[in-house]
Amino acid sequence: MRVEDKSAGMWRDRSFRLFLGADVISQFGSQITIVALPLVAVLTLDAGFLQIGILTAAELAAFLLVGLPAGVWVDRLRRRPILIWSDLLRGVALLSVPLAAALDALTLPHLYAVALLMGLGAVFFDVAHMSFLPSLVGRDEVLRGNGTLETLRNTAVLSGPALGGWLVHTVTAPVALLADAISYLASALLLGGVRAQETATPAARRRRLREEIAEGVRYVAGHPVLRRIAMTGALVMLFNGIWSVAQPIFMLKVLHVNPAIYGLLLSGGAVGSLLGAVLAPRVAARFGVGRAMYGGAAVAALSILVAPLAAEGRLLALFPLGCALNGIGGAVFSINQLSYRQRITPEHLLGRMNASMRFLMWGAAPVGGLLGGVLGEGLGAHAAIWIGAAGVTAAHLPVLTYRKVLSL
Repeated sequence: MRVEDKSAGMWRDRSFRLFLGADVISQFGSQITIVALPLVAVLTLDAGFLQIGILTAAELAAFLLVGLPAGVWVDRLRRRPILIWSDLLRGVALLSVPLAAALDALTLPHLYAVALLMGLGAVFFDVAHMSFLPSLVGRDEVLRGNGTLETLRNTAVLSGPALGGWLVHTVTAPVALLADAISYLASALLLGGVRAQETATPAARRRRLREEIAEGVRYVAGHPVLRRIAMTGALVMLFNGIWSVAQPIFMLKVLHVNPAIYGLLLSGGAVGSLLGAVLAPRVAARFGVGRAMYGGAAVAALSILVAPLAAEGRLLALFPLGCALNGIGGAVFSINQLSYRQRITPEHLLGRMNASMRFLMWGAAPVGGLLGGVLGEGLGAHAAIWIGAAGVTAAHLPVLTYRKVLSL
């Protein structure tokens, strides 16, 4: 009964509801961009594998360039303003795409610049978002809070890719990005009404940037479980980078689906992630956080191999099926490992821990994007998809071979 009362208390909190609303809106728009941004390059600017690889790398390069300093700044400053300014930056950047297209001035370098700004906003937003939640709901409720966020996010993104594909098919890819730009601006507005107890670190207590960065990295590297989670995340993101480059070309030019069907098929992953988000707290309550992490990693590792078996006709269904199963396992693993991190890390290190994890994980993604471009050019989209899938399977071995995870 006590846990249920706490859950009800979270929903009665106006700030928590605004926080959820902002997240749902921006995540909904982001799913449109996941579909529309590469299709702007492929359909509007006739980009090939290398150009898509550069676009993918540009969007993720910020995790390498400013990922670690972002953690220090998030720990030094109040986190809510960082969330708001990150949303505003991404909203304005996306608005420039339909404007440039209307003026017949859209180019690939412009798209790369937008991708860089989107990635910069994502770095600061993600680190601040993960570090802000304990201040909003309390450390005892972070698992429930993360589960709620993930459930609502996946409820929103369930139709996001399909809507994105339909918008691209109906009003062109550049105009479709307008929906995501509006979502970021709406998110910033809602976050402006959120209230939580936050204090900035006094200037007198701040040390040199390098020293504070090193403290966060040492904390992650010195913790056996966090270190393995970071290794798995880095390898997953490396091979996801290859996958994300090959996916639109594989679907559009090998399987010959139109943009509307393409977006609909991508919803398969969202269906799985939604189910996984609902299951994650329940699996943890039944089996423990460690076993939930381990089981989620095992399901994600094996199921992704189903998707590349897709072919024209009935076998097309294998693509969303594999993505859905991978989404279930990935969500159970992700929610439980994030909640574990948030619970065990001291408050003053939360931003740097999350930034270090993001740097180590997502820093590999732009490398994967460039590698995906090279592999796609040399081997073709289908081979690149298979390499990405096999790599994601192998990427989970650092967690799956560490039996102590089961006892967490």
